[in-house]
Amino acid sequence: MTGFTPVTGGRNDYDRLLERIGDRRHVLIGEASHGTHEFYRERARLTRRLIDEKGFTAVAVEADWPDAYRVNRWVRGQSGDDGAVEALADFRRFPAWMWRNEDVVAFLEWLRAWNDAQAFDEAKVGFYGLDLYSMRASMDAVVSYLDRREPVAAREARARYACFDLFEGEGQRYGHAVSMDYAAPCEHEVIEQLLDLRERRHALLAQDGWLAQDDFFFAEQNARLVLNAEHYYRQMYRGNVSSWNLRDTHMAQTLQALTEHLSARRPAKVVVWEHNSHVGDARHTQMGRHGEVTVGQLVRERVGDDCFCIGFTTHHGTVTAASEWGGIAERKRVRRALPDSYEDLLHGLVGAHGDAFWLATDEVSLPDNLLERAIGVIYRPETERTSHWFHADLGRQFDAVIHVDRSHALHPLERTPLWDLGEPPETYPSGL
Repeated sequence: MTGFTPVTGGRNDYDRLLERIGDRRHVLIGEASHGTHEFYRERARLTRRLIDEKGFTAVAVEADWPDAYRVNRWVRGQSGDDGAVEALADFRRFPAWMWRNEDVVAFLEWLRAWNDAQAFDEAKVGFYGLDLYSMRASMDAVVSYLDRREPVAAREARARYACFDLFEGEGQRYGHAVSMDYAAPCEHEVIEQLLDLRERRHALLAQDGWLAQDDFFFAEQNARLVLNAEHYYRQMYRGNVSSWNLRDTHMAQTLQALTEHLSARRPAKVVVWEHNSHVGDARHTQMGRHGEVTVGQLVRERVGDDCFCIGFTTHHGTVTAASEWGGIAERKRVRRALPDSYEDLLHGLVGAHGDAFWLATDEVSLPDNLLERAIGVIYRPETERTSHWFHADLGRQFDAVIHVDRSHALHPLERTPLWDLGEPPETYPSGL
């Protein structure tokens, strides 16, 4: 059947997919869970080819801006970190395994080696975060930047950000207190700080050179992250789609700002790594009908055909996930896909196309409005249908889909006895 290409681990698996991507400058590659080895491995394989053969200049991921920027400095040879594992050390917040895992380490080591082989710094590929959960780390980064350049401005920034000192943690307690009218919002202070930083741009960039511009951009994005995170945490207790839309809008805006910043040196081409639920076009999903937007939708609306979106699916296997927010990483069984789902439909094609394959959605006639599974950092099989399935039009949500019929949990760098033990198989205790 045309439109299907087996994924065997061979060099030519994605030849035709790269042809379809063509000269597009935005390639968004998803994942159906935050804990599946094959999703990370195949995404990295495809990204390596986009960098090596298509000239992509950056990898932007669903991670916090300051944490990923430390990795960026290491892969570009600008830090003293002793290897990829140490460069990932700032990823301490739950879920640490999402980036502190063996697959990410392998990709970063490849990227560092690729960069080291480049004759000019302009040819090196960066690694950046798009997310907004790092409110406190970003405040610290803004102050640290100003400490090195304008101590008076740093003192003013500390005074503004002191508005958050009453609240522990990244922002949940702040958001709850403000939503319940227990505390006044810090909106004015974070807006004032971002505007003040931008007003000082000329003086702060008096030092010539790209590194000065890069450092200012890093600080400015941190200040903007604090602004958007403050708004996000105030909205998250309202029980509507506002907080989701604020987060995805922030990630899309950060991607745009990053692309424009990098294009000052050479035309930027960016690979985005995020969950299917962010990469896919929300207009063709149940969530979109409820008013949610996604990064994939916003990028498509902004750049049109200059964007190519790739999703992942799996039928069954294992996954690294927690049972509750903030919980430890467990190796869980992914239950077999539900009937009337895209995963079950693709499972039925395994015999003809192999255990893993990719398909171009405009070459294959897919039914409309089937179920699709999404596993984030939490997997609750006891509420499988309500927690992890939604209706979508897969053929319009993505330009291509990679299906791995039986998938396996990725290996966290910090494995626990519970992860090593794993969840009993379906046949337990009979052993049949």
